Amino acid sequence: MALETLQIEHVPSDHHVYAALFRDVQNVDFLQAQLIGKNPEFEYAFIDASVLISRTHLFAAIFRALNTLTEGTLQTPNVHSDIVIGLSPTNNISESYRRYGLTPFKTRDVLVIKVVYPKLSSENSTISSSEPPTPESTWQHLTTHIQGTPVPVTDEELAKSTDWAKVRKYYKLNGVPGVERIDTADEEGRRREMEGLVVSGIALRGL
Repeated sequence: MALETLQIEHVPSDHHVYAALFRDVQNVDFLQAQLIGKNPEFEYAFIDASVLISRTHLFAAIFRALNTLTEGTLQTPNVHSDIVIGLSPTNNISESYRRYGLTPFKTRDVLVIKVVYPKLSSENSTISSSEPPTPESTWQHLTTHIQGTPVPVTDEELAKSTDWAKVRKYYKLNGVPGVERIDTADEEGRRREMEGLVVSGIALRGL
């Protein structure tokens, strides 16, 4: 099973985060349709992996979204969509969906995040009695409905998907002196430098 349980520090112990990466996904249009239709069975964060630099980059967005969840200050209908917009250095929600979410016929590799946490019933403010998804049931659902090849969520696999032109454009790094000096032949060095700039952009959003 290529579904990973992510260890996120400083969040409640009853909040669990699962992640999976699928390469060459053939039914992105179907997945997007489930999101647009608000199908509760597809309550995930679907991220275009081409905009991700590393696990640290991903963790920054997840941590920000979990903070808004626990503080009751979500900017979107649920924590999963907050993870998607959490990748953005700006507060433009619709633009964030377009850039970091799924785009049919353009998105090829998809990173999926599932957050499982105790939910309050809207009727009586008590904890919902429905059984929460398990790693096994989540994995079964994903592999049933995503037509792609699962791979581990590692920096090495994410690197195969990174579109540097997108990253530079979306994080407004074109023309930045420090970026222009990065040795493009040093892939690992570039990734570390860009990661620092991108994560800083996410952390400073809205300040």
